[in-house]
Amino acid sequence: MPPVTVVLNLTLFTLLLTVYPSTAWRPWPHLKHNTSDYLYGNSKKYEGSSEFVHLKYHMGPVLTANITVHTIWYGTWQKSQKKIIRGFINSISAVNSKHPSVAGWWKTVQLYTDQTGANISRTVRLGEEKNDRFYSHGKSLTRLSIQSVIKSHVTAKSKPLPINPKSGLYLLLTSADVYVQDFCGQVCGFHYFTFPSIVGYTLPYAWVGNSAKLCPGVCAYPFAVPQYMPGLKAVKPPNGDIGVDGMISVIAHEIAELATNPLVNAWYAGPDPVAPVEIADLCEGIYGTGGGGSYTGQLLDGEDGATYNMNGIRRRFLVQWVWNHVVNYCTGPNALDQ
Repeated sequence: MPPVTVVLNLTLFTLLLTVYPSTAWRPWPHLKHNTSDYLYGNSKKYEGSSEFVHLKYHMGPVLTANITVHTIWYGTWQKSQKKIIRGFINSISAVNSKHPSVAGWWKTVQLYTDQTGANISRTVRLGEEKNDRFYSHGKSLTRLSIQSVIKSHVTAKSKPLPINPKSGLYLLLTSADVYVQDFCGQVCGFHYFTFPSIVGYTLPYAWVGNSAKLCPGVCAYPFAVPQYMPGLKAVKPPNGDIGVDGMISVIAHEIAELATNPLVNAWYAGPDPVAPVEIADLCEGIYGTGGGGSYTGQLLDGEDGATYNMNGIRRRFLVQWVWNHVVNYCTGPNALDQ
């Protein structure tokens, strides 16, 4: 039997995860639990505003080795949907993409370092994949059951996902018919790390859901518009899939924060490590110059009428900016994409 203190600590930690995950928020007024809004008010939403932002390094590890993204496709996925998401992940390291590029956006993430001065890796690549097409844990998941899903795939008898805690990211993607605790009402995705007591290992992971059926106006904005924003017109998604194109920005959000804060003890702002405000939270809703609040900022329009802000490998994407701690404001691909 483990010592009582260990049991108490684990219980407390589990409760904290349940209440305060590290999440990807959406910047709309009905969301009552936007931690970064609470700490910094509206000032943090505007490009160039740094007066109230105190992003600090808390000496924890960051991902300086080549990053490998292991993906779990939970539920029913079309081949075309998988291609869009794979295309985005592959584009992070595609330095020859047309400007402005996904790789240029990632250069801001690369500016972050660990205590030795080593930068975040420039290389992000696809790893192994697992399909969970039969909904092994049902169509309604809690935060902790997400860890159980990951466990089932890293311990599978047939082709388990590799165990790579130092440079592996575990990305659980749920299809449009799956509900996850607090989905739509508070979160569109979140990241954390697995508990050894559940999974057997401490692994950085993220969950992102397809909101196409449940709440596209919240989690796939601006490709869909919520009812409480009358008169605002949705824009055309660059890859023709409202739900998956909406997921791309959330996936980008989580990968950027996993790289800079994988164990929730590295780069974040705010006084509370349990509810950290991280480099993508600080730029929530900003996709281009002048962005903030419900205004995305200046975006690009393709000849087909689709809206995007960066190029990848043979695809275009709309991804929110991230906080640049060198200049203390949000930057996108143009800042370093040269």
